[in-house]
Amino acid sequence: MSELRRRPFRRWATAAGTAVTATAVLAALSLAGGADTAQAAAGGEIRVNQVGYPGGAAKEAFLLVKAPVAKASWKLVDGRGRAVAHGTTGASLGRWNSAYPAVYAIDFSTVRRSGSYRLVAGGAANASSPTFTIGSAKSVYGGPAADATAFFQAQRDGARTVPGQLHRKPSHLNDAHATVYAWPSFTDPDGDTIKAAPKKIAGAGPVDVSGGWFDAGDYLKFTETTSYAVAALQIAARDTGAGPSSAVGREARHGLDWLDRMWDEKTKTLYIQVGLGSGTDSGSVVGDHDVWRLPEKDDKDAAHPFLKNRPVFRAGVPGSKLSPNQAGRLAADFALAAQRYAAVSPAKARAYLSTAAQIYTLADPRPGTLVTTVPYGYYPETSWQDDMAFGGAELALAAQRLHDPRGTDWLKQAATWAKGHQSEDGADTLNMYDTSALADLDLARAVRAAGNPRGLAVGYDGLIGYVKGQLATGEKRAKADPFHAGAVYDDFDADSHTMGLAATARLYRAVTGDRTYDRFAAGQLGWLLGANAWGTSFMVGEGHTFPTCTAGELGNLAGSLDGSRPLEVGAIVNGPNGAGQFSDGLGDYLGGMRPCPPDGTDAYAAFDGRGSQYVDDVRSWQSSEPALDMDASGLLAFFLSK
Repeated sequence: MSELRRRPFRRWATAAGTAVTATAVLAALSLAGGADTAQAAAGGEIRVNQVGYPGGAAKEAFLLVKAPVAKASWKLVDGRGRAVAHGTTGASLGRWNSAYPAVYAIDFSTVRRSGSYRLVAGGAANASSPTFTIGSAKSVYGGPAADATAFFQAQRDGARTVPGQLHRKPSHLNDAHATVYAWPSFTDPDGDTIKAAPKKIAGAGPVDVSGGWFDAGDYLKFTETTSYAVAALQIAARDTGAGPSSAVGREARHGLDWLDRMWDEKTKTLYIQVGLGSGTDSGSVVGDHDVWRLPEKDDKDAAHPFLKNRPVFRAGVPGSKLSPNQAGRLAADFALAAQRYAAVSPAKARAYLSTAAQIYTLADPRPGTLVTTVPYGYYPETSWQDDMAFGGAELALAAQRLHDPRGTDWLKQAATWAKGHQSEDGADTLNMYDTSALADLDLARAVRAAGNPRGLAVGYDGLIGYVKGQLATGEKRAKADPFHAGAVYDDFDADSHTMGLAATARLYRAVTGDRTYDRFAAGQLGWLLGANAWGTSFMVGEGHTFPTCTAGELGNLAGSLDGSRPLEVGAIVNGPNGAGQFSDGLGDYLGGMRPCPPDGTDAYAAFDGRGSQYVDDVRSWQSSEPALDMDASGLLAFFLSK
C-alpha cells in the first residue's frame, strides 16, 4: 500500500517554465496578501494557520529566517494592538533551504480568549503574521467544513446542479442515455492517448449514468474516486449527527445516487467511468483532456461526438467477479447509507444493505491488476484488502443497527481482511489508496458492540493498535520536519495525506477517548491552512493567501483569477510536490485556458525546499489541481474537528 502517484501525465504539461527573481517573488507575495517586502528584507516570515485556532487546542506558528539567531522575541497582539502573550524562540527546528537556513517554533497554546490576533517578531528577525482568529472549534472550522461541502456542490454534473459562486448550469444531460464502449487501446502504457476510437459493445445499454461529480480538474467521472468521497461524506455526516437533509447529507446522497446508477443490480454490471480522457494523436478522436471549456458546452458540441455523447466503460461482463478494491468501497458506501437511514427509514436502510451485500459477495478474492479507471494509470491503485475490510466493517455495523443475523459473518470476514492488510508491506496512511484507518476504526466499533467475540482474526486491541501505528508514523515525520508536516510533501497527494492524518486522529479519539494525537492533528490542519514554508493555505477561499490559479476548468473559466469572488471555494489542491515533477516546466497554455498568473510569475519559488516545490499556476496540475479525494479527506477532517 505504497503512496501512489495520481494521474502522472497530462498532454499539455511538457514545455519549459519561467524563472523569476527573488525580488519579483516577494513583490508577488505582497500583492497576494503574504508578508510584505519590508518585513522579508528584515530577515523573517511568520507562518500561521491563517483560518485560526480553536481556543482549547494547541497553537503553533513558525518563524522562517534568512540567518540563524540565538533568540528571537515574539508577541501576540490582539485587535486593539495590546500584547496578550510574549516569549522567545528556542532551538532551530532545522534548515529549510539555502535562503532560509533556520525555522523556529512559536507556541502560544496558553491563549484561549476568542478574538482577532497577529504575531509579531522583533530583534534579529523582524516579521509580522497575517491576522487570524482564536475561537470555538465550530467557529474556526465550521467555515472550511461548509466550503468543502460547497466544493462538492460545484462539481455536480447532470440536471441537479447547484449554481453557487461559479453559476453552474446543468451539464452532460446526454449521460442519461449513454452508450457502453469497450476499453480503448493506448499508444503508450504510461500515457492516455488512444490508438483509435473505442468500439461500442453490442447489446449493452443505453444506460443512465447522469449526475455524479466531476473529478481532478476536468469532467470525467469515476467510481474509483467517487466511492472514496461518498464514504468520507457519509462518515462525516454520521459521526457529527448531520441528517439526510443537511448540506453534507444531501451531497452524500447525490454521490450515492450516482453510484447506484453505476451499479446495475439486475445484470450485476459495474460501470466504472463516464467520459474519454484523451483522444488520438492525430486529432481524429477528441477526448475530455483535449478541449478546455465549460461543461454545459458539451451537450451541443456536434463537432466532438465523444464530448457530446460521452462513452461509459464497465468493469467487466455482466455477472463477473468485481475488482475487490471497487467492491469493498462500494459495499462500504451502501452499508454506511443503511446505517444512516436505519432510524429514519428502515425500509430504505434494508434496501441499501441488500445492495451492499450483493456487491460484497461478488468481490474477486484473487485479483490480478486491480480495476480502477480507463486507463489504469490515472489512479494506479495496488491495495485492496483494506477496502474489503472497510466493506465488511460497515456491513457489520449496519447489520447491528438493523438486527440482521448476517452481521456475525461480516464481522468475521472483515477481521480476516483487516489481518491481511495489516500484514502487507509498504503500509500507507489514510487517503483514497488506503482506507485501512476507516476500516479498522469502524471494525473496532463493531467488535466492541458485539461484545468482543473470540475467534476473530484480529480483535479490538489489534485494530486500534494498527491505527495508532499509522498516527505514530505521521507524528514521527512531523517531529523531524521544520514545519511539523506529517505527510510526505515531495510526492503526490501531500494534502490528501495531511488531511487524512488529521481525520484519522479525530476518528481515533472518537473511538478510544485517547487524546494523545490532538496536538498532532491540530498541526496538520494548521499546515494545510498556512503554517507551512510557502505561507499559503492550500484550500481555495480559506485564509489570507490561497490558490488563485487552480489547474481546473471550472475554476479557471468561471472563477476570478485574483482571489476575489467568484471562486471554486473549498477546493483543496495537491500542494507541494517533488521538485523533479517540474523538471520539464509547466508547458504551454491549452486553447481556451485563461493564463494565470497573468505574468507567469512563480510567486512561491523562494520558499521551495527539501526537494519540494509548490506552483500556483493553471498549468501546474502537479501542484494546483483540485480533486474529489483531496476534498473528501479535508471535509472529513474539518467536520470531525469542529
